[in-house]
Amino acid sequence: MFLQFFTSLRDAQVPVTLREYLTLMEALDADLADYTVENFYYLSRASLVKDERNLDKFDRVFSTVFKGLENLLDAMEKAEIPEEWLKKLAEKYLTEEEKKQIEAMGWDKLMETLKKRLEEQKGRHQGGSKWIGTAGTSPFGAHGYNPEGVRIGQEKNRNNRAVKVWDKREFKDLDGNVELGIRNIKVALRRLRKFARTGAPDELDLDTTIRETANHGYLDVHMRPERRNAVKLLVFFDIGGSMDAHIEQVEELFSAAKSEFKHMEYFYFHNCLYEGVWKQNKRRFTDRTPTWDVLHKYPHDYKVVFVGDASMSPYEIMVPGGSVEHVNEEPGSVWLDRIIRTYPHAVWLNPVQQKHWDYSESTTIIKRIFANRMYPITIEGLEGAMKELTH
Repeated sequence: MFLQFFTSLRDAQVPVTLREYLTLMEALDADLADYTVENFYYLSRASLVKDERNLDKFDRVFSTVFKGLENLLDAMEKAEIPEEWLKKLAEKYLTEEEKKQIEAMGWDKLMETLKKRLEEQKGRHQGGSKWIGTAGTSPFGAHGYNPEGVRIGQEKNRNNRAVKVWDKREFKDLDGNVELGIRNIKVALRRLRKFARTGAPDELDLDTTIRETANHGYLDVHMRPERRNAVKLLVFFDIGGSMDAHIEQVEELFSAAKSEFKHMEYFYFHNCLYEGVWKQNKRRFTDRTPTWDVLHKYPHDYKVVFVGDASMSPYEIMVPGGSVEHVNEEPGSVWLDRIIRTYPHAVWLNPVQQKHWDYSESTTIIKRIFANRMYPITIEGLEGAMKELTH
């Protein structure tokens, strides 16, 4: 079973090595899983999964390979039931007189009836006097009463609780090919970090304090500036029109970026960049910032990210006056080229699934302008974009 688990993980493209598999076997020999499926799930996940993007694949393989262990009834129906094991489950709360009645009935008859019920019963049962269940007078079950009964399952569940973990697939949004949630966007954006100590010395430098105190023989407190992310980010968000279908995803990206980057500036545009951008959508026609001012205000060491679906008429990119909102004197491609020449580290993030990009002429044009530096908003896409920005 464990060897099949190992090979199934490899077949599912989870990069598991033989050394990691042997480590798991050593852990099992040391009884670290404590004979429960749930503990084995967490132990094997910790031993075999090195990258969070493979957690969902691991859950799916685990659910398939160990499907037969999902509930106690299936396990009992598929295996011979050792009499010693059943005797341990038969907790009988009887008077001396009732015990004599049980003895007259005989253990063999009681176990024979239990096995028959297991073969016939198809699901959970509550109440009644025949089936294995709860809150009834059946001889088999929990939380009920029968003077000649076998108490089954009344203690806390130790066999099938883990199915709520792996079948729930809490890590499905960590798969590298799916869209992200805000938590996972933060994880991906952290690839773009360059820490520096800036500002006033208001943080205790513990290592230096200990070293200097030991050298001088008296308390010598040293302070240092706080460690901050020194990366500066300039983000342009496409807003309105076809981007309305991606509002939730872009809001999550915006929120994650604001929390990860202390030096972040952002502006809005529609479809393509032209001579003006804005900060507030309600005042997009009355309170615009000239794009030239943006180019002159923020130095070239800023990392630039465009977020948009790149879905528009090709005229909006290539032709003067092609904008759907105003008469632009210069094509949008001219302004995009100015941004790219001013900021060498620039990428375009596209919320549309990558498999659809080739069906849009405007997307192809934008991708070409950005020298193929267009990435989908997935874990792998964001990691690729962050890697590009750090070059």
